[in-house]
Amino acid sequence: MTSEVRYFVLYGVTETGSTFRPSDWAERLAGVLAPYRPAGLRASHISYSPYAIPTSIENVRAVVIDERLRDIEPLAWKFVHDFALDNKLKTSFGARPES
Repeated sequence: MTSEVRYFVLYGVTETGSTFRPSDWAERLAGVLAPYRPAGLRASHISYSPYAIPTSIENVRAVVIDERLRDIEPLAWKFVHDFALDNKLKTSFGARPES
């Protein structure tokens, strides 16, 4: 039996509706998480982790975090949640959103 992967999404807009700055925040956050990869997967060049992908959703910058990150590095998962809380970002959790 396989379980469905869930995703934690951080949107580049605050709870009050302000655009989150700096404009490259999503790439910076995903860059911090770049070392976390599935076991045995090595990157031969600079790239984002498959567990933290910067994107745009409905013209809003976002980072889609794969819940499996929690299993390989619980502190990275906590960091992402704390980042969202500290910056009062809008978030969602569940199925992968359409980009």
